[in-house]
Amino acid sequence: MKHHALEQLQIVSQIDQDYPRQTMLRSERLERWAMVLERDPDRRLSTLYQSEYQPARQRAAMRSEGSPISVAFEDPVLRATGLKNDTYGEARRFFELSDLQLHRVVCYCHFGAEVSAGMAAYNVRKAIAGRHKGLLAWLRDILDR
Repeated sequence: MKHHALEQLQIVSQIDQDYPRQTMLRSERLERWAMVLERDPDRRLSTLYQSEYQPARQRAAMRSEGSPISVAFEDPVLRATGLKNDTYGEARRFFELSDLQLHRVVCYCHFGAEVSAGMAAYNVRKAIAGRHKGLLAWLRDILDR
């Protein structure tokens, strides 16, 4: 085996960031997000202000430094799997969440200006378990708030 200094390899190599693109199931992506959040469950994360009242285009572009979504974007595994940025719309697409599910993780109206990473992880895990709920389960969730 021939050894090279890192500087030598960087000169001759070309790295394709898209190859190989990892694939994960929706539940695996959400589980990874919850796990990343749970690394520091007491960390205070910023929320998104009144996401439910924003027009769809503005809501999709919403972001906040230090939000649960930006924690996901900091993770190299989730980025390698296809998370492109830390906006609301990208999180909704990448994690295959409904507006209601993502709203429960990141919205100001549930937590105020900040949410603990542990609480955000709890709500991400609820999304794993409850993707296709019936009307009664949906009503129960509404009343439990």
